[in-house]
Amino acid sequence: MPKKVKEIANKIPFLKKQGDAVQLIVNGKPFLILGGELGNSTASSRESLKAIWPKLKQMNLNAVLAPVYWDLIEPMEGKFDFKLVDALIAGARKNKMRLILLWFGSWKNSMSCYVPGWVKTNQERFPRARLKNGQAVEILSAFSDENLQADIKAFTALMRHIKKTDSKQHTIIMVQVENEIGMLGGARDYCEAANKAFKQKPEDEEIFMARHYARFVNKVAAAGKAEYALPMFVNAALNQEGQKAGEYPSAGPLPHLFDVWREEAKQIDFLSPDIYHPVFERWCEIYHKKDNPLFIPEAGRGNENAIKAFYAFGQHDAIGFSPFAIEATDGNMISQLYDVLSQLTPLILENQGQGTMAGVSLDEENQTQEIKLGRYVLKVSHDYTFQWTAREAGIEKWPNRGGIIICSGEDEYIIAGCGLIVTFSDNAANEIVGIKSIQEGKFVNGRWVGGKWMNGDQSHQGRHLNLPGGRFGIQKISLYRYR
Repeated sequence: MPKKVKEIANKIPFLKKQGDAVQLIVNGKPFLILGGELGNSTASSRESLKAIWPKLKQMNLNAVLAPVYWDLIEPMEGKFDFKLVDALIAGARKNKMRLILLWFGSWKNSMSCYVPGWVKTNQERFPRARLKNGQAVEILSAFSDENLQADIKAFTALMRHIKKTDSKQHTIIMVQVENEIGMLGGARDYCEAANKAFKQKPEDEEIFMARHYARFVNKVAAAGKAEYALPMFVNAALNQEGQKAGEYPSAGPLPHLFDVWREEAKQIDFLSPDIYHPVFERWCEIYHKKDNPLFIPEAGRGNENAIKAFYAFGQHDAIGFSPFAIEATDGNMISQLYDVLSQLTPLILENQGQGTMAGVSLDEENQTQEIKLGRYVLKVSHDYTFQWTAREAGIEKWPNRGGIIICSGEDEYIIAGCGLIVTFSDNAANEIVGIKSIQEGKFVNGRWVGGKWMNGDQSHQGRHLNLPGGRFGIQKISLYRYR
């Protein structure tokens, strides 16, 4: 291996631009996260961890998102125990997976439920946030330097341990700092220190709180990166329309507070949405920005959500996708999904940021999508729009359909997904487009291995490409033009 290539391969995981996209580089190569996040308690014992690895491997994951609990790694102040972290690393290595660690430090889903007992029981030293009526809540105040320094000491000890145990293998590829930060019960903290700071520089209450949360997190991340500079991100519990600040975890890394978080938390590499809402596509669009690559650390784990991974990768050059509580999920759908996406990974990574790829997400309300890609216009429709599609018995609601489209040549596309009907027209509108051939197949080690020829009934005698519902598949189509 040439010296320069070896140096890049040995480099700590990092983020790198490719065209308009940002990629995660691991061991010198782009890495696409086909992940799953463990439920909150699974990583809290070595026995429960040991039990879930076979299922995760069967589901074709290449990365696991797992919590690290402050109260378990520092049960006594200054005394650290990393046995659970080491068990995570050992399990991931044995099963040839990567890890993304979630720091359950000062805040988890707004609350301070994973801080050690010696922090919880010493409120004079480690003050709580307070509501407008003065009542203390189970949330550490972001305005306390004691709270900040205690978090920093634990987090830097963790990052130091990761460097010591994993700086050569790079099993751990990213770290999430805290979890779904936000104030509940009001727009901001009303403790004495918070009130003093607000009086000195008054502004919108939620913006004020976001500024101080972001500054706190920025200092934690900066201290951690000084030990071992892995990419770091924060995740957001998304607000629903009509909710007021405090009814949702206010002041977190939410869309209306993007500018505050990006300005005050420069050590955080990107902000990520936890998407459980039905308007998945809208949240992807909001969080995918020029300076903020899309990574979805938590998605609803139902089969209806799994298919949306195609949209995230194809339309928004996502770094990764990860259903929540993956070990409690019916693994068949995820296994099929990640099998297809792992086959496509080299092609996806090659086309990220190049304008040669698109994602599709369809349902009963959004039955058709028109895509201009290369020299052709693709009309992609839900398979229920085709009169001869067999529908699921007893189910009136149209199932979610989706896929990814990659322009692999001047007259050629790779289309993968489920439940799609695709027709083609000339972008210049001066020639008729015909289908030369459609072939079902798969990728093996990055090379296309063709299977059945689909030019007959399966394509309605050359009228369209049809990816059937009920299973994920890959088809390669070649086009021609005539007058």
